[in-house]
Amino acid sequence: MLLDIVRLFVSIAIAFICGKLVAKLKLPSILGWLVAGIAIGPHALDLLSSSVLDSAWFGASESLLECIFGLMIGTEMIWKEMKKAGKQIVITTITESLGTFMIVSLVFGILFAVADIPLYLALIFAGIALATAPAPSLSVVSSLKADGPVTRTLIPMAALDDLFGALVFFLVIAITSAHISSVDIPVTAMLFLVFLPVIIGLVTGFIGGKVLQHAKKISSAVVLMLVFLLLSAAIGFVVNNMLTVPVLNFMLIGMSYSAVFANMIDKDKLDGIMRIMNPVIGFAMIVVILDLAAPLDYHLIFGAGFYTAVYIISRAVGKYAGAWFGATVTKAPRTVRRYLGFTLLPHSGVSLVFTGIAVSVLAPSAPECAKIIQGTIAAAAVINEIIAVFMAKKGFEWAGELGKAEMEK
Repeated sequence: MLLDIVRLFVSIAIAFICGKLVAKLKLPSILGWLVAGIAIGPHALDLLSSSVLDSAWFGASESLLECIFGLMIGTEMIWKEMKKAGKQIVITTITESLGTFMIVSLVFGILFAVADIPLYLALIFAGIALATAPAPSLSVVSSLKADGPVTRTLIPMAALDDLFGALVFFLVIAITSAHISSVDIPVTAMLFLVFLPVIIGLVTGFIGGKVLQHAKKISSAVVLMLVFLLLSAAIGFVVNNMLTVPVLNFMLIGMSYSAVFANMIDKDKLDGIMRIMNPVIGFAMIVVILDLAAPLDYHLIFGAGFYTAVYIISRAVGKYAGAWFGATVTKAPRTVRRYLGFTLLPHSGVSLVFTGIAVSVLAPSAPECAKIIQGTIAAAAVINEIIAVFMAKKGFEWAGELGKAEMEK
């Protein structure tokens, strides 16, 4: 175990250095973290080996760091500021998600009808395609100090998009499993699992917010905030251990927890807490991205087939068109209409979790369909992530938002 811990910290140091080198080229640090993660992962140099990634201690640490990363999103969701654009954010999230689902399911529905492949597979592909990994785009926001209408729309959308995507995916899986699989998944149970992380965060965030209101010093406020964050994560661990498949979204726990207490304390206290926590959040981002990148097999790039290309393109078209439509209907700023869709392309982390669930459901009854999903999404995860991070950066750049946060400060 000691050797595995040393391997992890060496890997983090390598990723950090790669991020700094990439930043000197005026590219987001996350590109360096992603490339480093793939290079030192089990499929390449094997420094960050499977023994580390699959260990219980790393899984628990990574989940806790996901909670901490959620602070970055939740603390930006101040109700007084959000309610002006609340309707716009909700509608755009729905149109972007449903647009992606419709386009991906339609495209694969046609392909599978011609190839005599069960059409329910097209719906599962569409359900997986909804997933947006918020960490890559938000790390661009953090490292390149982005601020503006696109950034302010993306941050609250990150939480809603995860929630809505999980809701649709689990509904599709539950309905599919009821028809073709020996694994019967109750729809109500799946819906409960989707909203459970939010419920945990809301409860601990409310209690924590009440306690934080009485904290006189910033240092004591940080300690109290961390105590309730650890309590939130601990509840998540207990629930996850009770499930046959650990699917609880710890980033959502952190988001909802921090969103509640952030709205219950004054701005100066919140700013003081976040000044201390920002370096910790930066560390959490590197580990979360390494966990996302290390399992990706770069060999899949060379073996990517027709379905992988179709999946990446149809998903990108759905995300962009859906975001454009929602932003247009709600009369969002021109930059949001044009460039928000580019920031929603990152995909890997959540998509691989969804793929694992879909494969476990399909494997007993439809092993060939399980292989198609596994091969297509695994290859797409590697290819899409590098392209998506670059496009997210270009989206913020074209919107004129890079460096704005530093200038305003």
